[in-house]
Amino acid sequence: MTATADTATELCTRYEQVTTAMVNDVLRSKGLIDQTLPHSIVPLRETMRVAGFAFTIAGRPSRDGHNDMPERAAMLEAITPGTVCVWATDGDEESAQWGEVMTMAAMRQGCRGAVIDGGIRDTDKVLAQDFPVFGRYRTSNGMMGRFAITGWQEPIEIGGVHVRPGDLIFADVDGVIVVPGDLAQDVLVEAEQIARSEVEIKDMVSGGASPGEVVARGGYF
Repeated sequence: MTATADTATELCTRYEQVTTAMVNDVLRSKGLIDQTLPHSIVPLRETMRVAGFAFTIAGRPSRDGHNDMPERAAMLEAITPGTVCVWATDGDEESAQWGEVMTMAAMRQGCRGAVIDGGIRDTDKVLAQDFPVFGRYRTSNGMMGRFAITGWQEPIEIGGVHVRPGDLIFADVDGVIVVPGDLAQDVLVEAEQIARSEVEIKDMVSGGASPGEVVARGGYF
């Protein structure tokens, strides 16, 4: 998606008013049924939700002793406003790719949130910054001596789901979903229509309509 900063911010804010379930239903209707990241990736706090454009990061477990701190610094400096960091870890189960200082640096760059297919540490310090972070596990293990960055802003894959720089990332308590960047606007409009329709459906149910009556009147469950 090509958009001005103001337009992109508005788009992300509007996404955060719907739900991943609504967005998922729209994508399904377009034949896109493999857009949700693994359900093991969950928010640090259930109320967290975030939408932004993918800033992709790749890495792998490594014990070769290489100091990748310069790469980490360059990666953080490359983050642009309105993005969500999405980190593919090649299945790492040992180290934390995200923590307190990483959060501080990303926020300074205008990052909206982070989705980590791996670990998080300094959890209380991250939560105190009110920055949406989604990950698989928590650990005190840092990356140094255990994990290395291999690149950023290149296509990645997490759990069979492809993520390209600039795709729209939307995450809430039900997980993380990837919207192809060129469909982000159209998908949002349709998700907002679902949100309006669901208000009507809930009114029918609370008003005493039976499930059959709801379906006959165009509703769904």
